[in-house]
Amino acid sequence: QVQLVESGGALVQPGGSLRLSCVAFGSIFSINVMGWYRQAPGKQRELVARITSGGDTNYADSVKGRFTISRNDAKTTVYLQMNSLKPEDTAVYYCNSAQKWGGSSWGQGTQVTVSS
Repeated sequence: QVQLVESGGALVQPGGSLRLSCVAFGSIFSINVMGWYRQAPGKQRELVARITSGGDTNYADSVKGRFTISRNDAKTTVYLQMNSLKPEDTAVYYCNSAQKWGGSSWGQGTQVTVSS
């Protein structure tokens, strides 16, 4: 079992930056992919960025060049550095892990609001 806890969401002005953190607890070695998803009101949850156990990364086209996903050396924490934030980035951001055995875990989400 893997438990995920997100933090770092806040109200930020357009053009500002935020750094989200996701701490993983439990069967860390069972994780092969971790990622950040977001869901805005009235919209489906979408992939923002993800990173594999080997360090390969993928980003949604809408955030390329602005967001960066990374992790600590122990692979217990995943970060999402968000720069040049836009109002369209407003959403609840969720951390996700995909386990090697096929399971998936979700964090409870952290609210990011980009507004003047």
